[in-house]
Amino acid sequence: MNADTPNPEHIMQIGMGFMASKTLLSAVEMEVFTELAKHPEDLATLTGRLGLHPRSSRDFFDALVALGLLDRKDGTYSNTPSAHLFLDRNKPSYVGGILEMANKRLYPHWGRLTLALRTGQPQGEAGSSGETFEALYADPARLKGFLKAMTGISRGGNMAIAAQFPWSGYKTVCDVGPAQGDLITQISLKNPHLSCTGFDLPEVGPIFEEYVEENGVSSRVKFQGGSFFTDPLPNADVITMGHILHDWDLDQKRMLIGKAYDALPPGGALVVFEALIDDNRSKNAFGLLMSLNMLIETPGGFDYTGADCMGWLKGAGFRETRVEHLVGPDAMVIGIK
Repeated sequence: MNADTPNPEHIMQIGMGFMASKTLLSAVEMEVFTELAKHPEDLATLTGRLGLHPRSSRDFFDALVALGLLDRKDGTYSNTPSAHLFLDRNKPSYVGGILEMANKRLYPHWGRLTLALRTGQPQGEAGSSGETFEALYADPARLKGFLKAMTGISRGGNMAIAAQFPWSGYKTVCDVGPAQGDLITQISLKNPHLSCTGFDLPEVGPIFEEYVEENGVSSRVKFQGGSFFTDPLPNADVITMGHILHDWDLDQKRMLIGKAYDALPPGGALVVFEALIDDNRSKNAFGLLMSLNMLIETPGGFDYTGADCMGWLKGAGFRETRVEHLVGPDAMVIGIK
């Protein structure tokens, strides 16, 4: 068959992609990769230790092999290198938090995408009221899981920002909406000369402080409680916003950018980190799908292009703006006051 001849393979891969997705999500939920991180195991042992039914286990584990998540040799299963590094719950490199949240929350919510597309209304726990964050912050256990998920989805970009941005020219940094605090932690680990602050609602404080303590940076990283809607942002040489702006509508986005501008000194920088949609809106599928996720999860949130964000920054008064790629679908927009 000629390479240009139409065929349904790509269509079927996308259309049935939920099968592969749920197989991975269930494997994370049952801690398959954490179990195999201890040592490889044969089918019978792995089936018993995970409490699976014999009818299901062989196909399940072999599907994970075919998906490139497990290796199998002489009937013994082990993690692939990527699964071993990123899906073992006991490693600091674990990114499964976002997958845990996807399994518990996003996967069922996306089943109502058609309704969201037709109504423009969110389809999460709070329904059309869209009070997703209020519900999350009111439940300490769910809040901790959500913030852990944000660490998982942001870790690669966080590490890239810590290494890539010219931190040597600055002394203080404030991360607005820091979740567990991984971005500010990675910045602090890479740049010990900086004095760092995480700014979020007071409910986040204990979770943030526990995380920075575990990572050995609590002497240089502090938490400040407040609301970025009702309070001014802390003054700092650099303000970072990772996966924050996409949660809100356009007026709220502009308001938050304006607050950042007010909190910065001349020459200070705002760093906005997202899975930016490419300017042609045709290449970064992850960014576009994340924008659909904002449709499902929030009343007015949406993702955006680098050009969009630079326009908002210039409108707020930033004299210089640029976009820099970080890792995978992620990029940052930098504005200099």
